[in-house]
Amino acid sequence: MKYTTRQSAILLLSDGTIFHGKSIGISGKTFGEVCFNTGMTGYQEIFTDPSYFGQIMVATNTHIGNYGVNDSEVESDSIKIAGLVCKNFSFNYSRENASGSLEDYFAKQNLICISDVDTRALVSYIRDNGAMNAVICTDGTSIEDLKKELANVPNMEGLELASKVSAKEPYFFGDENATYKISALDLGIKKNILRNLAKRDCYIKVYPFDSTYKDMTEFNPDGYFLSNGPGDPDPLFGAIQVAKEILADNKPLFGICLGHQVIGLANGIETYKMFNGHRGINHPVKNIITGKGEITSQNHGFAVRKEQLENHPELEITHLHLNDGTVAGMRMKNKNCFSVQYHPEASPGPHDSSYLFDQFVENIKSSKV
Repeated sequence: MKYTTRQSAILLLSDGTIFHGKSIGISGKTFGEVCFNTGMTGYQEIFTDPSYFGQIMVATNTHIGNYGVNDSEVESDSIKIAGLVCKNFSFNYSRENASGSLEDYFAKQNLICISDVDTRALVSYIRDNGAMNAVICTDGTSIEDLKKELANVPNMEGLELASKVSAKEPYFFGDENATYKISALDLGIKKNILRNLAKRDCYIKVYPFDSTYKDMTEFNPDGYFLSNGPGDPDPLFGAIQVAKEILADNKPLFGICLGHQVIGLANGIETYKMFNGHRGINHPVKNIITGKGEITSQNHGFAVRKEQLENHPELEITHLHLNDGTVAGMRMKNKNCFSVQYHPEASPGPHDSSYLFDQFVENIKSSKV
């Protein structure tokens, strides 16, 4: 194997901390909120997840790129992370059904990556000091200039990002002859959510983030869905209003991640930015209703306030995150509505929570009786 010299690169955090590494060969700089994902596989699904828009992703798995990329293993039409930080970047890959290398995949979309970073030290630092803005620089820009640019990057709190990743026009997914019709509000929807609904005999019409309830009712759906997505839920006034009107009509409603937070806000439950958030495919959750545990896929930096939810007369907690006791799911006592903070459509897995899609379809069935 030919030895190649790679240019030095840095990761500069907003508090002035610097981590050194190497560029994979794509020159430039990129800004975003630095966070980490604890998943050991599924890097392509992570990179294309719209919920990660505006975030610099730190991979805790030591090797990234060793199985290449596959055109079918995407959650959207492009890479959504702002940049990647990893320990070992594999320029060579070995998988029979790979469609190409991760290096070429990044080069085509100009994704800035820094490797050879002490990611264990970096993740420990983020855990202790919280998620914060950062910049990856591979072009030799001075530290002082980077600090000035980084100071102008907006914080994630208060930032509306759904508009950056949502569909521009409505579109359909699934079999038009399916038994059930779903109107889905796209706040950054993942393809595997649509696949899970479609394989349960649902035909989905996906609407842009700024669509109204009236727009979504024109499809004459049997149920409504509010998707995952990036950013702070507080500025999503339109989506919150849509949720209020769906609930007023008591139509079947299911929300995931950002959609879960929107449903909370529609019921007067505040949300808050977490110190670090939950990102990975190994998060333990307890189903309070059944008493069973689930290993889940999660990706969120905001959450609903547990104490407000506990005191709300029309809401109840259905799932709790076992690591920190935060709310992982809720349902309404007087409406046909439930939501979860995590991702039951998990791709590549785990699949402990896929029953939630069946629960949504059952709610639709019962509402039609």
